[in-house]
Amino acid sequence: MQAKLDQRATTFCHCWRVARNDATAMGFTDHDRDLTFNGVTFRANTGLSASQLESSVGFAPGTGEAAGALSDESLTEADLLNGLYDGASVETWLVDWTNVTDRALLDIATIGEIRRGEMAFAAELRSSAHLFDQQQGRAFQRSCSADLGDARCGFNVLAPGFHATSLIAAFVGGAIDMDLSETFDSGFFAGGALTFTSGANENARFTIKSHWQANFRASVTLWTPPGGAILAGDAVLLTAGCDKSPTSCRLKFDNIVNFRGFPHMPGNDRVIAYPSALAPAMDGGSFFR
Repeated sequence: MQAKLDQRATTFCHCWRVARNDATAMGFTDHDRDLTFNGVTFRANTGLSASQLESSVGFAPGTGEAAGALSDESLTEADLLNGLYDGASVETWLVDWTNVTDRALLDIATIGEIRRGEMAFAAELRSSAHLFDQQQGRAFQRSCSADLGDARCGFNVLAPGFHATSLIAAFVGGAIDMDLSETFDSGFFAGGALTFTSGANENARFTIKSHWQANFRASVTLWTPPGGAILAGDAVLLTAGCDKSPTSCRLKFDNIVNFRGFPHMPGNDRVIAYPSALAPAMDGGSFFR
């Protein structure tokens, strides 16, 4: 391979393998014809290009960028908007297009922020060092630091009475109307999740902004719009929302034993207060007596 690199006429190109979190893998190349290796076909003429990943000494994360036109059939605007590429892994290969067995893995990065234009997109590529920037351990805060249904919360969001399935009846003015099989209080699903189980947005998950219900007819709005069209008849799954307060954890979910917050921590008024004979609570004793 080194001998080929030393030649005056190059036969090398770049290939990118994109692996999404839903186990979907796609390949792209800047060569003029498709290449296949490692069980992936790297498609040509996709308009995808990537800059060199910059790195530095230490633990600072390296940065790069992949840009391209929305021209390949496997790379759609709806999938970008629905977050299917968030956190996806990107392998950059240097490949001899005359013999794909002569190849070298140049870098492995993770897709970060994605910017979308009218006919193209640009995705930030982060090196593995970006994991050092993520919070580790627990946060000292009043509200719960866990997400409803995760391993630390331990609550089953698919338990009876905490989820609902339905078919969309109408989508008007940003509100999704549907008929549920049981009644819920308005706001029960606010902050929860709506997952499309069919239609153009299948498998896409969105946070519910508001939930209003009268009898069996429910209406919900989302914080971010889906990438695909929302049509009557699309199937959806709704899961309950949690405001991360100890009251909701105890009364709504009966899960206070797994509450991951510190509701009795002193507030700012306690921190900056000074001792006073006129304030019995500031005598050095317990705040809760």
